[in-house]
Amino acid sequence: MHHSVWTDEEVNGVRKTHKPIEGLADRLAFSGVKLCRWSFDTFSGFRFGELTESKVISRICFLETVAAVPGMTAGMLRHLRSLRRMDRDHGWIHTLLEEAENERMHLLTFVKLKKPSYAFRTAVVATQGIFMNLFFVAYIASPRFCHRFVGYLEEEAVKTYTDIIHEIDNGKLKHWQTQPAPQIAIDYWHLRPDASMRDLMLAVRMDEANHRDVNHTFASLKKNEINPYVQAHAEETAASRAIPSNA
Repeated sequence: MHHSVWTDEEVNGVRKTHKPIEGLADRLAFSGVKLCRWSFDTFSGFRFGELTESKVISRICFLETVAAVPGMTAGMLRHLRSLRRMDRDHGWIHTLLEEAENERMHLLTFVKLKKPSYAFRTAVVATQGIFMNLFFVAYIASPRFCHRFVGYLEEEAVKTYTDIIHEIDNGKLKHWQTQPAPQIAIDYWHLRPDASMRDLMLAVRMDEANHRDVNHTFASLKKNEINPYVQAHAEETAASRAIPSNA
């Protein structure tokens, strides 16, 4: 699928943000995200001991298998709703499926740096089975809650990648300043041929910031309102046709 080509100004301009909580649904969504983050950081051992490349890659790979679920689930449910109602979706489906594809590409990129163990794969299968079904039911009950949940989840993702970039610049991951990014990343994000892991982290963080803003926007819209990102996407698609691969 088409993917935005981020500029240097965009990837370096990402900032940690927080959507103020408004109402019970937002509070439940925010509390749920904080509980999930605390639980994962604790039981995975990420918060304990020295930060290492292995820890970072394992964390990213696992979380991306979860992050790719909401967009696909929401897109599928809106697709089925459009079929049942025999009516337009107003541009939501494509954006949601593009989000799911983007998160999957994050996984396929970082898994190049890790060989998942049998235990790791088992944990992914179990987590996917639980999360997919919970999100499916929750989206039927309250799309607003689910999009706000994903928005807050992506806020945490932006924080995580910002912290990783800080460690690359000033900490224990300085070798990623020069370590080449996987070729799949260079092709997908249209990075320069000599792109480093730091360049990759900047691009991924920009993706997460985009998902954050999109889902917070969707949470504030009614089901039948037009997706405001449709026109922007159309303009980016037209512009990208003039950009050669690996530019």
